[in-house]
Amino acid sequence: MEVVNEVSVSRPEQIAAMLEPGPDGPIYMVNLLKFKDHAEYEDGRETDLTGRAAYNLYGAAVVNIITDYGGEVFFAGDVTHLSLGQVEELWDEVAIAKYPNRAALVAMSSSEEWQAAAVHRTAGLAGQLNIETVARFGTP
Repeated sequence: MEVVNEVSVSRPEQIAAMLEPGPDGPIYMVNLLKFKDHAEYEDGRETDLTGRAAYNLYGAAVVNIITDYGGEVFFAGDVTHLSLGQVEELWDEVAIAKYPNRAALVAMSSSEEWQAAAVHRTAGLAGQLNIETVARFGTP
């Protein structure tokens, strides 16, 4: 299995899939995050921030923005150990966000507020995987 961390959606088929209606009911977006050692802003600004610190600025903004779209940050935690399997390098953090549907996620990530905060996301991330999931049991 090949794993490729990315920071932005770039393949046309992924963009097209995100614009499809998606599953009924809430989705849980699992984010596997890998941070840069040192934040690098696309506008060239100088910073002493680590990648994690820059991403945390983004995360703090998203906690407030996501509720406007019916979502919530469901879980965030540091990766501390790989108990099973093998990967070349572990991710640094796992975050799970809940959205009422895929359209809410797309609307949020298209908003001016999200775009303004996302400069910190891009500066801090070396790459990530975003995995859309739905609850199979329990309370969605």
